[in-house]
Amino acid sequence: MLNRFQRYGQASEERAARYLKKRGYTIVCRNYRAPCGEIDIIAKEDGTLVFVEVKARNTDTYGGAKVSINRAKMQKITRVAQHYLKETGQINEKARFDVIFVEKEAIDLYKNAFEAISPG
Repeated sequence: MLNRFQRYGQASEERAARYLKKRGYTIVCRNYRAPCGEIDIIAKEDGTLVFVEVKARNTDTYGGAKVSINRAKMQKITRVAQHYLKETGQINEKARFDVIFVEKEAIDLYKNAFEAISPG
């Protein structure tokens, strides 16, 4: 059974997927899990593979969703994306990282939000 935070996160990811579809993205995979972490949504847009992190907040208590993407989070997403690309034989595919912030009723999409970050 999910707690209220997990339910809110799940609902926010669903809203984000619908938002992306309306903007022409094709959803390839949701909640891709690798030993090193998870990516919320993997999609395609205009021939580019897009790794999408969904950050949801319904309160500004901890600074809102925008402050939750730090260098460590970017490194983790990069590692999971590399795992996915290797596992699916798409290592040479054009790819980018987008972030969707879901805060209360607003949704903001940041295309190419960050570059791949190597650990260290």
